[in-house]
Amino acid sequence: DGVLTIRDRVIEGAPRALKELRKNFKIALVTNTTRVPSRIIFERLRNLGFDLEREELFTALKASREFLLKNKANAYLLVSDMAREEFEGLEEYPIRYVVVADAYTNFTYQNLNTAFRLLLEGAELIAVAPNRYFMDEDGKLSLDAGPFVKALEYASGKTAIVIGKPSAEFFGLVLEHLGVKPEEALMVGDDIEFDILGAQKVGMKACLVKTGKFRESDLEKGIKPDLLLESVNELPKALMEPL
Repeated sequence: DGVLTIRDRVIEGAPRALKELRKNFKIALVTNTTRVPSRIIFERLRNLGFDLEREELFTALKASREFLLKNKANAYLLVSDMAREEFEGLEEYPIRYVVVADAYTNFTYQNLNTAFRLLLEGAELIAVAPNRYFMDEDGKLSLDAGPFVKALEYASGKTAIVIGKPSAEFFGLVLEHLGVKPEEALMVGDDIEFDILGAQKVGMKACLVKTGKFRESDLEKGIKPDLLLESVNELPKALMEPL
């Protein structure tokens, strides 16, 4: 979201660009979108004309579920109604975590206070994706989960475990799947901090696109992308030249 699409609107030339990139590169689609489950993200992309396989899609929600399974734990879910689907089947385990994603209208005082009390009682905090904001359907920025994670950190005194971007573990999972070293990979994103800086910190090169949540002020944050493009549409041509 923000690179290939803006919600249900395709960024011009993105399906063709992805098809061109496949001719020469291994592809993984990595997203911190957490309002809807991985299944819906996959189906939405396919319906919008993108050619991809399910195993090429890496979502922060899916990684969060895998984290809970690995730790044999359930969680109090501060997520949207639709995203609950991602966490089905964990009921046999004890609640040892509070999971925060883009809960949309479920970010109520009551739900946040329940999460806060569980944290005080010993639960640990998981930030599925700590993004500050995203580009919404109306062309304006909207709050993402990050500000609510910060509120719970401040109130409880706990530090969240970050599952999605810019977690080095999340990037490592994708690189392992692709079978490449960090220096052999390019991350393409619209978030100067979580996409660009996050990727560079693990040794990847990073391309910033001026779509989605991008703002010109992002370029004043002291983070220098290896490649700066108007949109992903320009990427196949740009990669004909060495970075």
